[in-house]
Amino acid sequence: MAGAPVERPADLGLYQRKDRGAALGDVEVIAIALSALWLAATAVLFLVFGSAEEGPDSLRFVVTILAMFMPVALIWVAATVVRSARTMREESERLHVAVEAMRLAYLNQQKAAAGASSPDVSQKLNEIAEAQKKTESALAMFISVRNLPERPAPDTRPVVVSSGDDQPSLALGTAAEDTAPPLNSEDFISALQFPESPEDKEGFRALRRALQDRRAAQLIQAAQDILTLLAQEGIYMDDLRPDRARPEIWRKFANGERGRTVASLGGIRDRSSLALAAARMRSDTIFRDAAHHFLRKFDHTFAEFEKTANDAEIAGLTDTRTARAFMLLGRVTGTFD
Repeated sequence: MAGAPVERPADLGLYQRKDRGAALGDVEVIAIALSALWLAATAVLFLVFGSAEEGPDSLRFVVTILAMFMPVALIWVAATVVRSARTMREESERLHVAVEAMRLAYLNQQKAAAGASSPDVSQKLNEIAEAQKKTESALAMFISVRNLPERPAPDTRPVVVSSGDDQPSLALGTAAEDTAPPLNSEDFISALQFPESPEDKEGFRALRRALQDRRAAQLIQAAQDILTLLAQEGIYMDDLRPDRARPEIWRKFANGERGRTVASLGGIRDRSSLALAAARMRSDTIFRDAAHHFLRKFDHTFAEFEKTANDAEIAGLTDTRTARAFMLLGRVTGTFD
């Protein structure tokens, strides 16, 4: 499809070359005219105005032949050189047209292929496929190990729950979250880091315990969603090396401060990751909604966590994969401004 229209200039040049080769050119006509004029002039000179002095016939014959035909030979040599130069120029023009046609055909084929054979695109597609495989394997591991321990039987006695209109209402039994043991900081931080490998049994145990806590489970689910979407862009939290902010700055952020005092929390300096995340944020509505949902969950959960956590626990949490995703997206969305 792309090759048919671009072959016509080269074919047209070939037809023109054949037409020109079949007829005499300007150079040949001029050479014939000059040759005829010279032969006529020499004939008049030697036959009409020849010298009356006697001389050797052989020498006179040689001189006459040279005088008549040497200039004619030089005229045709010059004509041949001029014609060769013109032919080379025309061949050069046809070669230029052919090369340009090949270039246009190549560009059209590249556009038609839509970059499917590009090494960079192929590499990008391979990275996306690999990220999806990792995500699927991680989800499979989460499901396979999520065999929760037996819980105590729920209390079936009626419990009075306060409603919004100051009138008591009855609730049959208690919620599952109420029967779960309280989540300690170590398990919470380990869950936000996610298991390092399928053999990380302690990481999976911490993740199972964190998923029993309603607030922690919501944050973990939001973090898992956004980490999966970032992996589709080739952005992995283990590859990021953010600048570490002091725990007191994180405390200021948890207490509602914004602006220059907490700007150091956006410690992600990887330009490619920032650019890819910003581009996905602008073009993908699902990614944008998931990112804002994750930022809200992290903000609210960390504000509660900061009230009881010490500086070491805050430092540990801010070094997790979840916190790095928060720093990356927070800088892209201007959360720390």
